[in-house]
Amino acid sequence: MNQTLQKPDRFFFGTRKLPCPYLDNRIERKVVTDLSGPNSADLYVRLSRAGFRRSHGLAYRPACPSCSSCIPVRINVPCFVDTASFRRIRRANSDLVTVNMSAIATNEQYRLFSRYQHLRHNGGDMSAMSYDDFRVLIEDTPVETRLIEFRDAEGKLVAAMLADQMEDSLSAVYSFFNPEPSDRSSGTHMILWLVEHARELGLAYVYLGYWIENSPKMSYKERFRPLERLGPDGWAA
Repeated sequence: MNQTLQKPDRFFFGTRKLPCPYLDNRIERKVVTDLSGPNSADLYVRLSRAGFRRSHGLAYRPACPSCSSCIPVRINVPCFVDTASFRRIRRANSDLVTVNMSAIATNEQYRLFSRYQHLRHNGGDMSAMSYDDFRVLIEDTPVETRLIEFRDAEGKLVAAMLADQMEDSLSAVYSFFNPEPSDRSSGTHMILWLVEHARELGLAYVYLGYWIENSPKMSYKERFRPLERLGPDGWAA
């Protein structure tokens, strides 16, 4: 009897091995899949719940040999615990005007992005990005993506965040801000804005990407509670 083999509806591919950008003497590798297609929004929701992140038109998740330090994390919005520190940060940024716009790149954004990269992540891959590279980062998306700008009283752009919107959640894709020392705590402020915006929209979660216990770059995520982590038994605080 002849049998007809059903083609899989999704292909996953492994990337080549590279040095880990977060932990010394570790090797990074990812599994990726294409998000394009008529059901990209539904697929993105399912992959996000499984710990995937988006970059351009791809969804990815770490698949590192001999290492499982990257833990997917998300904020449980209805149960979010406000703190005195968070309230102080809101007050420090109360002068800002927030603009929630389509994901369209501008030269002004790129100048702030480049300054942020050179002062905060000099030598990293993104510090060498051209304007065209930046435009692709912002605009190459198959899902509902917003760019949120934060401007001071003079209209100067001081921070910006790229965020995806799904049926039950928001996902912080990338953010950058004025790297000069200040009391704004811009990175935290933008996440607080996402939490409040998710609450206004009736969404349950804000995805923050990956948390690594021994990485100082990731430690700020622990401040947002309850912070749910994805483990073998599913998501749990």
